[in-house]
Amino acid sequence: MEKFNKVIKFDNFKPKEKSLTEKELRIQLAAAYRIFNHLKWDYLIYGHITVRIPGPDKHFLINPFGLRYDEVTASNLVKIDLEGNIVEPSKYPVNPAGFVIHSAIHSTRDDAHCVMHTHTPAGMAAAGLKNPIKNIDFDSASLTDRIAYHDFEGLTVREEECQRLSNNLGNKSVMILRNHGLLSVGSTVAHAFIRLHTLERACQVQMLARSLNEELIEVSDNIAKAHASELENSDNGELAFNAMMRLMEKIDPSFKD
Repeated sequence: MEKFNKVIKFDNFKPKEKSLTEKELRIQLAAAYRIFNHLKWDYLIYGHITVRIPGPDKHFLINPFGLRYDEVTASNLVKIDLEGNIVEPSKYPVNPAGFVIHSAIHSTRDDAHCVMHTHTPAGMAAAGLKNPIKNIDFDSASLTDRIAYHDFEGLTVREEECQRLSNNLGNKSVMILRNHGLLSVGSTVAHAFIRLHTLERACQVQMLARSLNEELIEVSDNIAKAHASELENSDNGELAFNAMMRLMEKIDPSFKD
């Protein structure tokens, strides 16, 4: 029998990147809100996912303030500028204070076209630990040396904290906001989603495993680093996000309206 000694090349699974129109981004972002609702990552009417739209102006799409995530559609997403001002007519308001964290990152990271921020129970529980992520599972090991941290300063509305937050994020793409929640960025909605999904799953495993009175088996540092490096060059979440979009279409395709 032939020995299985070949290394799988993740490049074989990468869909070709393409520039998306505003309409396509609206559909993807609306789908993301529905996916968050399906995964129970939403938080009543609060929290945001934002994406930058193409064009010379730094304009972004955000959810209408007051709507549940399952009520968000491509057409009712609101277009705003970096200050959170509405730049096109909309019958819905936005929550400028909720956009502050997103604005801080969008304005300092050219590759951060999409920013996701959650307040899930597992994410907030992990954010309250001094050492929130130990290398004890597939997802946590894949985040080795890839998590940024920002200390809690209360409601994030001050410009000086925004600067500290973006400095703490640096060139990393996932962040644990201590005593607060989780955050991810990506060059696409899919990339931000798969990064947040990895961090969220890692937090869930931490809470389950570390609640038991058992000794943890931690992945060695060299294996964890190699594992993280290999997965960093995967398909950037396109296949998984597209699969979830198909599920949302099956459940309720109204997000595309």
